[in-house]
Amino acid sequence: MTETTALKAAEFWEARYRDGGRLWSGRPNSLLVREASGLGPGSALDLGCGEGADAVWLAARGWQVTGVDIAHTALERAALHAAEAGVSDRAVWERHVLGETFPEGTFDLVNAQFLQSPIALDQRRILRRAAEAVSAGGTLLIVMHAGWPSWQSEPPFEAEFPTLQSVLDELALPEHEWTVQTLETVRSVSVSPDGVDGFRYDNVWRIRRADS
Repeated sequence: MTETTALKAAEFWEARYRDGGRLWSGRPNSLLVREASGLGPGSALDLGCGEGADAVWLAARGWQVTGVDIAHTALERAALHAAEAGVSDRAVWERHVLGETFPEGTFDLVNAQFLQSPIALDQRRILRRAAEAVSAGGTLLIVMHAGWPSWQSEPPFEAEFPTLQSVLDELALPEHEWTVQTLETVRSVSVSPDGVDGFRYDNVWRIRRADS
């Protein structure tokens, strides 16, 4: 990612949060809940944490969470959500332009939900760095939209939707070190901003790193 692209991405997301009011429901992503409910708590990294719903859900279940986002306003809202939920002591917040900077350390869970942006991000680099940040015995959880929702007749911008196999190929994880536990395309309900009922498909990767 060039410096100009990184600046545009930061400006885009900051303006979207600042000017549009609350963007998200405040509820954790359902596929995070499905995939992580059976994991014992430890340290977690939530990439693109937005207003903090996933991070707060994890913290409420005993995880020590680092939430990362590109937008200051999103992180302020995330911190407020954590305070209201009584989990501020188990959540810290860091601003990063992923692809340029990344949190220090390793984590028992690295959660990357919908790291897809109208302003191009270096997705391949981000996901490879995410894998590097998984500790021995830890889990990498990635969820991405697999296409536009059914009610989206004209895509609002050009977008690439990675396939299940293409992400595995880009990660190039050594088979002796990693085990793919979930590799699935999931259909879910999707309602348009105007209230039109529909559906969309999301891809899910849950990959466990071997114990050292």
